[in-house]
Amino acid sequence: MTHPAPLHAALAALDEDRIVFDLTGIEDRYASLLEELPGVSLRFALKACPVDEVLDCLAARGSGVDAASPQEIRQAIRAGVPPERVHYGNTVKSDTDIAEAYRLGIRDFATDSLEDVTALARHAPGARVFCRLATDGEGALWGLSGKFGCSPADALAVLDRAAAGGLEPAGLSVHVGSQQMTAEAWLRAFEQLCDVIAELALRGTSLRYVNLGGGLPALGYLDRRGEPLDPPLDKVFAVIREGMQHCQDAAGHRLDFVMEPGRYLVADHGAVRAHVSRLSLRHGADGAPQRWLYLSCGRFNGLYEMDALQYRLVFPGHEGGPTVPARVAGPTCDSDDAYSGGHRLVEVPAALASGDPVWVLSGGAYAVSYMTQGFNGFPPLPWSCVRAPRGGA
Repeated sequence: MTHPAPLHAALAALDEDRIVFDLTGIEDRYASLLEELPGVSLRFALKACPVDEVLDCLAARGSGVDAASPQEIRQAIRAGVPPERVHYGNTVKSDTDIAEAYRLGIRDFATDSLEDVTALARHAPGARVFCRLATDGEGALWGLSGKFGCSPADALAVLDRAAAGGLEPAGLSVHVGSQQMTAEAWLRAFEQLCDVIAELALRGTSLRYVNLGGGLPALGYLDRRGEPLDPPLDKVFAVIREGMQHCQDAAGHRLDFVMEPGRYLVADHGAVRAHVSRLSLRHGADGAPQRWLYLSCGRFNGLYEMDALQYRLVFPGHEGGPTVPARVAGPTCDSDDAYSGGHRLVEVPAALASGDPVWVLSGGAYAVSYMTQGFNGFPPLPWSCVRAPRGGA
């Protein structure tokens, strides 16, 4: 995975900690996804990067938005996204939130329970309902199983209740888990979708849509050994294209497909400029030596996902020098503020000194949305955006 020159240039020019997003790279990733999945409508999962400039550039290219709250809906509308291209994709929502979304013009709602669909009939009359099927989440860094989605039998009951309540049983949705690393997860999801679509067709219910959710992986993360992750994207896209055709066959008519990428669009085109707080050597309770690299940002101010994945670290000015294995952690006095609880070793330059810059690559997803307002007095990181001239480096 190569990272864009504009992003590196912006990081090199900084003398303070900051998150930088490469808008050109995000736009190019969006365009390439449309080429891989022609005819699929894309809705940006806003929770992955609620940055107005990022949303603006995607909206200008026709992207819709997957929103999880009325606040995200309002942000999408301010960016010029028409309400008909905003999907309220959170199955967890109060009566008040449903009513507010409906007032804002939203007509597409995800659901996964009889209670929720009953509330939708009351507070969002005539809305289009997408019932989310549960998936096992296997193969993903975050499986997203348990809290969301229902069984095929429940889905049939939910869509029946929707129709009885004056709602449109418009579609089914799935989510194979965030940073899904296998094509097999998509195969299993399509098997479920096809089974339910076929059963609905036998009952006389004709769906219009299938929402494939998110899950497409970023390309620039490292595994626990520090080796590049290598998600089989070509195979994933082939499975998705074939699965969409199987869904059409099960329905017996044309279906419209929607996908809601977040991480896939922004992760590799955002990075954090941080700095070294300290590289230290001490001995633990068992007497064994422990070397620690403490960074100026961590779990609570930009790198929330550091317990589940490893970011690629660049140490400008230290290329090619001797390295030492160290545990990487953030600056707070919280023991969870570390790679895998502090048990994962990373090779870092032996000559690092306090204040040296560190670039955290592929840090564009969830960096902004997961930051606290100042845990332990460490403030949220500011952010900025850069854009490469078309046809330039």
